[in-house]
Amino acid sequence: LLNINVGGKLFHIAHSVVARYPITRLGKLALYTDPAKKLQLCDDYSVQKNEYFFDRDPSIFHYIFHFYRSGVLWIMDEMCPSNFVEEIEYWGIHLKYSQRCCRILFEEKQDELSEYLKIQKELEAELEPLDSAKQFKGKFLGQFREMIWNLIENPYSSVAAKVIAVMSSIFVLISIVGMTLSTVEEMKHKTGKVWMEQLEMICAIFFTSEYLMRLISSSSFKNFLRAAFNAVDLVAILPFYIQILFESLDEGDTLYHEELHKMENVGKLGKVLKLIKLMRIFRILKLARHSTGLRAFGFTMRQCYQQVCCLFLFIAMGVFTFSALMHSVEHDVPGTNFTSIPYAWWWAAVSLSTVGYGDTVPDTVLGRMVAFGCISFGIILNGMPISILYNKFSDYYAKLKAHEDKI
Repeated sequence: LLNINVGGKLFHIAHSVVARYPITRLGKLALYTDPAKKLQLCDDYSVQKNEYFFDRDPSIFHYIFHFYRSGVLWIMDEMCPSNFVEEIEYWGIHLKYSQRCCRILFEEKQDELSEYLKIQKELEAELEPLDSAKQFKGKFLGQFREMIWNLIENPYSSVAAKVIAVMSSIFVLISIVGMTLSTVEEMKHKTGKVWMEQLEMICAIFFTSEYLMRLISSSSFKNFLRAAFNAVDLVAILPFYIQILFESLDEGDTLYHEELHKMENVGKLGKVLKLIKLMRIFRILKLARHSTGLRAFGFTMRQCYQQVCCLFLFIAMGVFTFSALMHSVEHDVPGTNFTSIPYAWWWAAVSLSTVGYGDTVPDTVLGRMVAFGCISFGIILNGMPISILYNKFSDYYAKLKAHEDKI
């Protein structure tokens, strides 16, 4: 018999039984005749008791012991997959010796654990800043850049850092409100327009200063440009400077075209300028830097992109299917709006989303039956992913909040 002491628990097993599996650790222990090789396979050996000592988990070795006796590796649900794999790899036993049903469940549990650890790592990385205070040691103006970094990236480092974080959010809100008020007819007059331009200039100066401070305090220029939040900051300030550039070009082109009596390009330039001004709406994304909820929402969308893409695919299929059906049963009705399948797309889209504006409705009984099928399909379709997305959002938000509180 082989006397095996695993973590203080003694097991007795025949040499002939373990010798049937020569590639395993105990199989080699039974077959080797050289004592030096045997000592390499165990942690210690007692000559008096003839016991081989192994500093391993005795609870898992029960399943290893059962494997040598029966030839089948049993896997219990309550065991940690990582620990179990580590133990059977140590003993040299492959997972193929387990039953197929156990192996399938175990591999599913392994995948779930791997996915959980991956998401946990990404969640922690979501809140970790791009740089850290340690990276500035020994670098050019390291102490000064570290001070700037703490002011901009670490709101909990000082009162001044908290003030800057609050001011950043306030300026974002002021900028959005200013952009909204600039579209009001009363604010388009000379006095209101001047006030809005001055407000926009103040916000742009603050955002530019904030961006430059982040750029100065960054330890890697390449990583700084790759960061999503820094790209949002850049988008927040670019429209202001592009607007100034286009307005200067607009004035020059106006004088030039007045002489040549050609104003077409000036009109096109005005449309481009309106589009550039509209880009200021993306400043609202800057709030995500200080909002755990917005971060959790963005993280949920990234993790559930497959489900979201699948939802859009089903919506597209439903729109094409029901618009074609509606056109086939309604196109002969006098005065119908379903004159073609593309004209029926809008009706199918609003019906699938269960909004139903009522601007386009079927007139025939068959058309109403198709509409009922479309609305029913939309209710089922919209109900499927909502619970998944909401549960994941709640889970990610709770984890982000807990990790943020630890920091």
